[in-house]
This record gives sequence, structure tokens and C-alpha cells, in this order.
Amino acid sequence: MLLGAHIPISGGVYRAPEKGRELTCDCMQIFSKNQMQWRSKPLSDDDVDLFKKGVKEHRIEETVIHDSYLINLGSPDVELLEKSRKAFLEEMTRAHKLGVRHLIFHPGAHVGSGEQAGLKRIAESLDWAMKEYASHDVEPLLETTAGQGSVLGRSFEQLAKIIELMESSRGVGICFDTCHAYAAGYDVKSSGGYEATMAALDDILGMDRLKAVHLNDSKGKQGSRLDRHEQIGKGYIGLEGFRNIMNDERLEGIPMVLETPGGEKRYAGELKTLRALVRKR
Repeated sequence: MLLGAHIPISGGVYRAPEKGRELTCDCMQIFSKNQMQWRSKPLSDDDVDLFKKGVKEHRIEETVIHDSYLINLGSPDVELLEKSRKAFLEEMTRAHKLGVRHLIFHPGAHVGSGEQAGLKRIAESLDWAMKEYASHDVEPLLETTAGQGSVLGRSFEQLAKIIELMESSRGVGICFDTCHAYAAGYDVKSSGGYEATMAALDDILGMDRLKAVHLNDSKGKQGSRLDRHEQIGKGYIGLEGFRNIMNDERLEGIPMVLETPGGEKRYAGELKTLRALVRKR
């Protein structure tokens, strides 16, 4: 299994690969910029070269980028929507420069304008960004969400609708977040529930679209819609649920990263816990 964690980029994005390897990561997730600011300093050629060198030197098999939390591709506010689209396009450009092929993002929120209108705006936003980018070397990954408030993406059907509404969905994939899916109502805890969830994902979206996984336990109960991550084994999903995931051969080769509380202080221990759940074959 390809396991890793979300690695901070404090001190420079080029430092991330070394930090990841210190934490025993095979893969990693990063932000390409400060996720809580619209403006960002351009990536320098030196930083990019050092990042790519570090990825090879520290044997990071795959990197994924998570976009800014400020972006809302489903916003009914014209000004915010335009700002979000341009920021998302910049995220795609930064991913390209770093040589990262997958850009993970929360689909967006309809903010009172209605589910269908929000889904349509997200599809239109993706179409716009992909046309402007005009390449297929960076693939956007729609992340499953807990569905708090007006946030869209809580069901496989909602994600499938976005893809259906796009003019061209070539290269658009899915990131499955365990906490979000569980809080949205999907049973990933019991073995039967997990198999049913994966069967539904395959039937509605297709397993070929699954390109990344976020490994997070949940502070909320199943169906609570509470988007609160917990450390592995300490939430309602528990080790039982993660044992299902760690022994699913369909997930081999897919980058799976932690976004759990405690961050760098606990990641190595949590990765050790996850690896210990793999049954010997």
C-alpha cells in the first residue's frame, strides 16, 4: 500500500519530501501555497528544481496537492465564483510546475442557491478551468465531503452528477475521504458495509476514477454530517474500519494520506499502526 500524510510546506515547498521521508511516507500531500490566502508568491525555478530533486532523493513515489480552502467553485456570488475559478486555475498551473498530476479539491457549496444549481456551477467551473489550462497532465480530483451545511459532494450521486454535467470529464477523478464518507452516511466500519460502499462507488462513479484516499478517523457518528477528523483508531470508524481499507487490493498503488489531528507529531506512529493492519498473504 502507498501510505503517506499531509506534509506542511513551511520553510519552502522543497522541504516537504525530506519531511515526508522522516515520517516514513511513501507518498505525500501538500499545499502548493498558503491555503488560507488568495495571493501567493510565484514558485521559483530553484524551489521547483529542489522539490523534484527531493522527491527522487527521498523516494516519495507520488505527491498530490490539495487546493486552497478559500476556493468555492459552486458559489452563487459572481465575484467570488470568478475569483475561485482563477485561483483554481492557478492551482493547476502550480501543480504542473511541480510535476504533480493530481489536484484534490472540495467540490464547493451552493450557499442557499440549491443543490442542482450548485452542482451545475461546479461542472461549469471545471470546464472553464480545464479549457483555460488546455492540457491533461494535471487531473482534478473531486473529494467526497461530509455534507455540512450547503457543502456539495456528500454522495457518490452528487459527484457523478457534476461529472455528467461537464462538457468533457476526461481526466476528472475522485478522492475518497474516509471521515467524510462515514459522516455522510457510508458504512466503512463493518466489513459488509465497506464492501457495499466500494460496490456503490464502482457502480456510480467507476473504480477507475478513484485516484487518491484520505485516511482519517471520524469524531462524528455515521451520518452525522460532522466534518471533524480524528486520529486513526480513536474515532467512530476505529481500527476495524481501517483494516478493511488496508487489505483492499483494489487500493494498491493509490496514494493514501493522513490528515489527522496532531500532524507531524503523530503521523509516523499512525502510519505504523496502519501498516500493522495489513494481513500477511
